[in-house]
Amino acid sequence: MFTLGTLTSVPASTRPDLFAAPTGAMLTALGLLDEVGVADIDPAVSDTAATRDEFGLDPSTLANCVVVGGRRDGIEKIAACVVLASTRADVNGTVKRLLDVRKASFLPMERAVELTGMEYGGITPIGLPADWPVYVDGRVIEEPVVIVGSGVRRSKILLPGALLARIPGVRVIEGLAREIA
Repeated sequence: MFTLGTLTSVPASTRPDLFAAPTGAMLTALGLLDEVGVADIDPAVSDTAATRDEFGLDPSTLANCVVVGGRRDGIEKIAACVVLASTRADVNGTVKRLLDVRKASFLPMERAVELTGMEYGGITPIGLPADWPVYVDGRVIEEPVVIVGSGVRRSKILLPGALLARIPGVRVIEGLAREIA
């Protein structure tokens, strides 16, 4: 289906066992199971740097999904941000303004796992809670194929970057991330 570096995927429709329940449900609901690929990997190489090294990938082909939150007037606001591994989400600038909070920060691992129903190191923009905004950096959308989590650590999803714009709740944001120096 898709190959990046030495990582090769099969059509997602052939391996529904490789997704977290909310991820599989969203892919099915959107009719995307035949448009995205999934690759079975060793959970020990699920983290971005390990995936990059194991499969000889360029950081611009890996997209990280991070969960952030903040408060204003006692109301918690949570969002997901998707940025290329060659960049960092501008949490205390762009994300803070988008959420309209005084301070934005990454959610603690345990809370992110609980709220998403996904495994840490596998959180993906596909299948997040419906009331969360999902901010995707414009550079991600421009990539012909990107690798994102599958909701579990034992696999990765490969898909055209532009396809992420079709996920409910996604807003493409130019300047969401900054290049890593």
